Amino acid sequence: MSAAARPPRAVLLDAMGTLLTFEPPAPLLRAALRERLGIDVGAQAAARAIRAEIAYYRAHLHEGSDRARLAALRRASADAMRAELPGAVAGADGELLTAALLDSLRFVAYPEVPDALRALRRLGLRLVVVSNWDVSLHERLAETGLAELVDGAVASAEIGSAKPDPAIFAHGLGLAGAAPAEAWHAGDSPEADVEGALAAGLRAVLVHRAGTPSDPDPGARAGVRGGGAPASAAVPEVRSLAELPALLTSVAE
Repeated sequence: MSAAARPPRAVLLDAMGTLLTFEPPAPLLRAALRERLGIDVGAQAAARAIRAEIAYYRAHLHEGSDRARLAALRRASADAMRAELPGAVAGADGELLTAALLDSLRFVAYPEVPDALRALRRLGLRLVVVSNWDVSLHERLAETGLAELVDGAVASAEIGSAKPDPAIFAHGLGLAGAAPAEAWHAGDSPEADVEGALAAGLRAVLVHRAGTPSDPDPGARAGVRGGGAPASAAVPEVRSLAELPALLTSVAE
């Protein structure tokens, strides 16, 4: 049996845009600042502030490798919003601004994801989350109820390697106890997920959700979206994770 036709033993999964999303953060930031400071910054300023925070976080997420460094990263990300906020808010205490930012980030699993993960497990597959994220990835999986549905997780900041680097895929495969030819990787970025997985010797599937909003969007955070470019014709594409069990079952037949 060729490696391409070999039934998989494991599936590596991207997090943001694949398993997780979050509520639109700008309105939540606006509400959090109004509650704490009694000032309404307006919809446009809140949106600009979130864009500035996303840009900073994407460039520095690798710094959040432990709890202390994560706290510093969150503070610096909040500070990146100041230039887009009106004067009275721009000069707010750093702890207050950081708390308002964190209140605006409410993560949820996509609706079909829990059942899809259970279905993959019923197929006997080992499931490991491999994500370009800071060390808080494990908390996000726990608070959204996904930690108990997977066999492990690795965040890029923990090991100093980010997708598409093959090293982070190798780490995920180690957690899964599988060789590259025995595993698939599912993610929403053509570059980080699809190209990265293929370069690491895995098979890949692009998760291309319909109706993805423009920035600032959930997938833009953590640097895991690849801009929605089409994948290679040789790479299968699914519109939600609900389609993945059937796809992998067809491969095994």
